[in-house]
Amino acid sequence: MLELLAEGGFWIPAIVVLFFFVTAAIKIVREYERLVVFRLGRLIGEKGPGFVLVIPVVDKVIRISLRIVTLDVPSQEVITRDNVTTSVNAVVYYRVVDPNRAVNNVEEYRMATAQLAQTTLRSVAGQAELDELLSERDKLNQKIQGILDEATDPWGIKVTAVEIKDVVIPEALQRAISRQATAERERRAVIVQAEGEKQAAGKIAEAAKILNTEEGGFYVRLLRTLPEIASYQGSMIAFPLPVELKHMFPEATTGSKALKSGKKEKEDKEEE
Repeated sequence: MLELLAEGGFWIPAIVVLFFFVTAAIKIVREYERLVVFRLGRLIGEKGPGFVLVIPVVDKVIRISLRIVTLDVPSQEVITRDNVTTSVNAVVYYRVVDPNRAVNNVEEYRMATAQLAQTTLRSVAGQAELDELLSERDKLNQKIQGILDEATDPWGIKVTAVEIKDVVIPEALQRAISRQATAERERRAVIVQAEGEKQAAGKIAEAAKILNTEEGGFYVRLLRTLPEIASYQGSMIAFPLPVELKHMFPEATTGSKALKSGKKEKEDKEEE
C-alpha cells in the first residue's frame, strides 16, 4: 500500500508539470494578430493566425495586432510662416504590416510613432501660412502622411491617413479675420449689385430700341403699366405722355409745326 502511494505521489507532480507545459506550448492567435517568436534570443519569425505551438521557456513570444491604430496627436504650439501663434492637433491612423520589423527594428513602436507624429505636425504647420492651415488642410494632411509613412516604413508600419482636427488661433486674430470676411462679403455684394445694374441697363436699352421701332409700342406699354400704378395706395397718379398719343391731338400738332416753321423763317430773315 505504501509503495502504491509512493508511486502515485511521483506521477501526480509529473502530470501537473506536463499539463502546464502543454498549456504554455499551445497558443491561439486571432485572425488580426501575429506572434513574433524568439528562440534562445534568435528571431524565428511570425506565426499565426490559428493554432500555434511554441516551446515553453525556450521560446519567447510577442503578440502584435495588425488592426488600424487611432493615434490622437495632442495640441502643438506652432508659429506659422507668417508669424502667427496657433495650436494645432491631429489624428493619425496607422497599422503594422510587418510584425518582425515592428519588434526587431524599434523599441515601443507605438511611442516612437506618436513622438514622430508630434514633431512632424509641428514642422509642417510651421512651414505653412495661417490661410493654408485654415483652407488647405487636405494638402497638409497628405504632406504629413507622406513624411510619416516614409519614416515609419523601416519599422514595418503603414500610415494610412492623417487628419488635422482643429486650428486654434488667438481671439484678437479671430476678430480681425471676421472683419476681413465681412469686408470681403460687402465687396462681393457691391460687385454683384453693379453687375445686376449693368445687365438691367443693357436690357432696358434693348427694350427702348424695340419700343422705338414699333408703332404704338409705348402706348401698349403705358396700358400695361397703368394697372400696376393703380394698385398702389395714393390719390395722385403721374405718368409721362407717350409720343404715340400725338395722333389724338392733330390740331395741336399742326399748330406747333406751323409755329416752329414761322420762327425758323423769321430767324433766317434776321440773319440775312
